[in-house]
Amino acid sequence: MCGIAGIFFKTQGSNQVLGKALVDMLDGCQHRGPDSTGFALYEDDIAGLRLRFIVDGDDPDAQIARVKAALADKGATIAKESREGATYVVDVQYDGEIRPFAYAMEHAAKLVSIGTALDIVKDVGTSHDLDATYRIGEIRGSHGIGHVRLATESEVKPEAAHPFWATGFADVAIVHNGQITNYWKMRRRLEARGFEFRTDNDSELIAVYVADKLAKGVKLEAALEESVDDLDGTFSFLVSTRDGIGFAKDRLAAKPMVMYEDDTLVAIASEEVSLNRLFPGRPLSTTEPAPGTFRTWSRSI
Repeated sequence: MCGIAGIFFKTQGSNQVLGKALVDMLDGCQHRGPDSTGFALYEDDIAGLRLRFIVDGDDPDAQIARVKAALADKGATIAKESREGATYVVDVQYDGEIRPFAYAMEHAAKLVSIGTALDIVKDVGTSHDLDATYRIGEIRGSHGIGHVRLATESEVKPEAAHPFWATGFADVAIVHNGQITNYWKMRRRLEARGFEFRTDNDSELIAVYVADKLAKGVKLEAALEESVDDLDGTFSFLVSTRDGIGFAKDRLAAKPMVMYEDDTLVAIASEEVSLNRLFPGRPLSTTEPAPGTFRTWSRSI
């Protein structure tokens, strides 16, 4: 079943509540996905390029040593590092090409995200469990998306949780409710062009598909419009970039999505209860995006 949520602040004065807002929104739809939870958060204070790795399991110190060796091999200089829960977080100075760098890092350890603003935090447990471990509620930023997962096709473990970042690209993430039925056809086309995938999850495919279009100069709104035709199946997804967020729905609209927008923010979720968590006790005028529609919001023109 799963649940998705996203929020975009139009005014900078509200961005200090980003983490708490997403924790509350995902708590509202946690019944849709009790197994694991994840956040893609866009912050303004990342020093250089942030990488987050999952280093749980056998010998985390050895995994971190491999990451550091891979960073040194690529000429990346560590500016800041920390251990958080099951993850190792490192901010680096790196001026080279992102795609080969990202692939090299993924061969060193389980890479969750790369970004100049993006930080993906995901783990087994509820939104409040992750908040207690990773202090999500303290994170400030302009926008973010999140996901609660009911495991149906893979194990319950941190790396299987969502969101997924666009493997090989910086600052693009996806949360998705549904199924892409032409997954392998689209994946093989991308692999033929040299792209690599780390999972068999169709959400990772959507992220790479969108990021590839953005890298070619296609605007996010146009990329989402094309996705409605190119992706087969039933889907509602949110995509986030350094500058904003957007959504797309298939033409059957089998997967729910509800939206609230005012002068200060836009919030989108699988269920209205998630939106109500942002404004307790206040009636909201919400809308449900129509089948086959898409839309974006950005903090830059």
